[in-house]
Amino acid sequence: QVQLVESGGGLVQAGGSLRLSCVVSGRTFRLYGMGWFRKAPGKEREFVAAINWSGSSTDYTDSVKGRFTISRENTKNTVYLQMNSLKPEDTAVYYCAADRAGLTIATIAEYDYWGQGTQVTVSS
Repeated sequence: QVQLVESGGGLVQAGGSLRLSCVVSGRTFRLYGMGWFRKAPGKEREFVAAINWSGSSTDYTDSVKGRFTISRENTKNTVYLQMNSLKPEDTAVYYCAADRAGLTIATIAEYDYWGQGTQVTVSS
């Protein structure tokens, strides 16, 4: 069974940075497309960033472009989300997800496996 474990969340002041990590169990991580999503209180879960199996393609939601960077290390079964210039509106639980098709996907329903999430809180 594939397991995803996020880490790196926490409390940070506006303008600060955090790097989230997601470690994926199993030997097929290198074949998965990976995504980061977030859910703020009272809102639906939303797409943040995605990367394909090789790392050659990435996608971001407009509100994080230029501030967040998704990357992956297939030798470590890990995907990262570097978050800079954080804003209070970035406060949410952040989830990583894996897609067996290996693509860069923004659609929640296309993902096959999910982590439990890590809380990010940005104070003003």
